[in-house]
Amino acid sequence: MLSPSFPQRAPWGTADRLRAWQREALEEYFRIPDRRDFLVAATPGAGKTTFALTLAVELLRTNEVDRVIVVAPTEHLKTQWADAAARVHIRLDPRFRNSHWAPSRQYHGVVVTYAQVAAKSSVHKHLTEDARTLVILDEVHHGGDALSWGDAIREAYGPAKRRLLLSGTPFRSDTAPIPFVEYLPDESGARISSTDYAYGYGRALQDGVVRPVLFHMYAGKMRWRTSAGDELEAHLGQDNTKDVTSQAWRTALDPEGEWMPAVLSAADRRLTEIRHHVPDAGGLVLATDQTVARAYAKILHSLTGQRPTVVLSDDATASERIEKFSASDDRWMVAVRMVSEGVDVPRLAVGVYATSSSTPLFFAQAIGRFVRARRRGEAASVFLPNVPVLMKLANELEKQRDHALDRQSKDDDGLDDSLLESANREEEASDALTQEFSYQAISSLAHFDRVVFDGKEFGQLAEPGTPEEEEFIGIPGLLEPEHVHELLMQRQSRQSRLREAREAQTPAATTTLPEPLHRTLREQRQLLNSLVGVYARQTGEPHGAVHAELRRLCGGPAVAQATVTQLQSRIDLLRRRVRS
Repeated sequence: MLSPSFPQRAPWGTADRLRAWQREALEEYFRIPDRRDFLVAATPGAGKTTFALTLAVELLRTNEVDRVIVVAPTEHLKTQWADAAARVHIRLDPRFRNSHWAPSRQYHGVVVTYAQVAAKSSVHKHLTEDARTLVILDEVHHGGDALSWGDAIREAYGPAKRRLLLSGTPFRSDTAPIPFVEYLPDESGARISSTDYAYGYGRALQDGVVRPVLFHMYAGKMRWRTSAGDELEAHLGQDNTKDVTSQAWRTALDPEGEWMPAVLSAADRRLTEIRHHVPDAGGLVLATDQTVARAYAKILHSLTGQRPTVVLSDDATASERIEKFSASDDRWMVAVRMVSEGVDVPRLAVGVYATSSSTPLFFAQAIGRFVRARRRGEAASVFLPNVPVLMKLANELEKQRDHALDRQSKDDDGLDDSLLESANREEEASDALTQEFSYQAISSLAHFDRVVFDGKEFGQLAEPGTPEEEEFIGIPGLLEPEHVHELLMQRQSRQSRLREAREAQTPAATTTLPEPLHRTLREQRQLLNSLVGVYARQTGEPHGAVHAELRRLCGGPAVAQATVTQLQSRIDLLRRRVRS
């Protein structure tokens, strides 16, 4: 019996060595004769390009089609597609322009972008009608980016004889229909996209096709000043309103604070550990905008002594910078959305999610940059702020999503991107007085919180740079997926022993003055919430159920109204249970 990933990872874009899922998908495609539309949803890094080019070779060989057109999301991907096609002797022109009207005769077809088709759909309709055409729509969900785009794609490629739809994330955060995708009603009557062949992250991980991803979650205390002059304070990872969470998140990402330097330092130490086993491993920081991207690059330069590669969306040399980084052994690249989808840099092993985007689509695309495996055993680490919506997405990495046209709420992900985007925009002076959450960042502190893997959580709150944090930073860079869980459990146990030993050696501070009551209450509530989180992770019980059980056993009102004594009794009880 051959491994599902046999043979070893095929060179990107070659078609003579297929994985099991690629053969299955080809068999499914040809099961129905003269199939016109076929949607493949395969996790990033699984080999969608290899599958698509294998199909194109077969359709050209059997004289089913005469021309191949590939539609890609970005200019950079046009060249990647053309290079990959050349390896299987399909000649595609990545420099085709709308002014050309027809490809040169030495080419089998062209590679264009969705924006290019939308600019002049009549040119691309002529290309489609001029020959029997296979259209490959890469990351087809981009066809719904704008109403005009969807209309243009339908007009241009409606006459195509065959259409292959590819996506690593076949869903959108809105309800714009994706061209040529079939929508069928589910049990509730909502229209859901129908996938012809799906190959998810969970199966790909079992097959050894993709890397296991460990999410290193960081919390911390954030302080900022509102336009009214009030100073607010909040902790990432604690229950806050969406507005407060947004501002705390934004404060954490501020390069002038202490949170980002601490997280970047931890990520760089993790990269060093991985490079002991994978010498050319690289890291990627995904930033919200160009200003902070450059600031993060300066921080990394001071940490490593090396200047990171900075990739900006409006930089004409962005593609060349990505290719140069991919071929080098440089440590870090900082990018603004430019490397969120489709770009193949297999040596990326460490990521820092320093962007305010919270949609499942963008998150899946971003994490897709780190799952591409080159050999068995490589693991990836992604550093995230402990924000509820990102925690949920990290825990549901293996969840198969479809695109729903009839979603009731536009904020299903739990945190509206527009709130963060508006917070990150510069406000006009006349508007500042009316903006409740216009603010000035004051300070931010980072704490290692936990590691999320396979929907499970490991670790306890720890100061950056302490042995407790290093237990999870120093996980080996080569690790089989089935061993990750066992190792994380061992590290969590050792982290607890290290903390207990350090606390035993630290003499208690003595003072003749009692702590102010409001400070004592706040510290007790924070400690209780942390212990409840640890206990909930160990038992699988919801936080609310743990709090309710504590009230039943120890008495007293809810946490917000409980006295110091009542809170301490709950803390003592939980400490005994956690240690046991």
